[in-house]
Amino acid sequence: MILSVDELRFFYRNREILARIGFSINEGEVVAILGPNGVGKTTLLKCLNRILQPKSGVISLNGDSLSSLELIEIARRIGYVPQRVETGRLTAFDAVLLGRRPHIGWDITEKDLRIVDAAFRRFGMEHLRLSYIDEMSGGELQKVAIARAFVQEPKILLFDEPTSNLDLKNQVEILSTIREIVTQHQIAAVMTMHDLNLALRYADRFILLKDRSIHLCGGRDAITSKEIEEVYGVEVVIGELEGVPCVIPKCLTPAAGG
Repeated sequence: MILSVDELRFFYRNREILARIGFSINEGEVVAILGPNGVGKTTLLKCLNRILQPKSGVISLNGDSLSSLELIEIARRIGYVPQRVETGRLTAFDAVLLGRRPHIGWDITEKDLRIVDAAFRRFGMEHLRLSYIDEMSGGELQKVAIARAFVQEPKILLFDEPTSNLDLKNQVEILSTIREIVTQHQIAAVMTMHDLNLALRYADRFILLKDRSIHLCGGRDAITSKEIEEVYGVEVVIGELEGVPCVIPKCLTPAAGG
């Protein structure tokens, strides 16, 4: 087990956002955090690497309490890719090299450069090495952000809406890459997502949030039309395409006079 969360609670001012959250994540797993807008998906993700400080509860990383670790040690173990990647006048190579910062001592080493070079090959980004990230497309920039997190050599990768604002080709490429990295390196990934069908295709387990707490935590078999309707308030039909569940919303009746 890489990560465990027990009795986590989080407040914004005096308003409880997350209540008594608990789950665990194992090596080789991709976990999707799902739920309607405003339910606390991003808040939960940010609690997992101490960007936000929970009110109470215990988050353990490889048996160590997250609250006992220095921030640099958290950065060595957890890679984080936010929904909106900040740009600047940096080349892609320099941006990815920044991911090695938790490991760099007095100076950049040959090992650091080799790891960054390998990441560019791994993500098929060799042609972008000297391109400026503020001139990149959304898909290119997302690949740079994932590569930067990957070169941290983390045990767990956190992604906040990794496919937002991307076209279909880039969605498939990025999620396929995340899936491959997790499997080959036996690490774990946690992703907040809105697209249920993409989540069902690429994730192993699912956490559905509702009313500040976990409504459901399980594998594909646990994702039923009843559970989706209870969480999202929309009637759906679940079919199957190439062995993967496919969620199809039922037609909504237009409001009278609309």
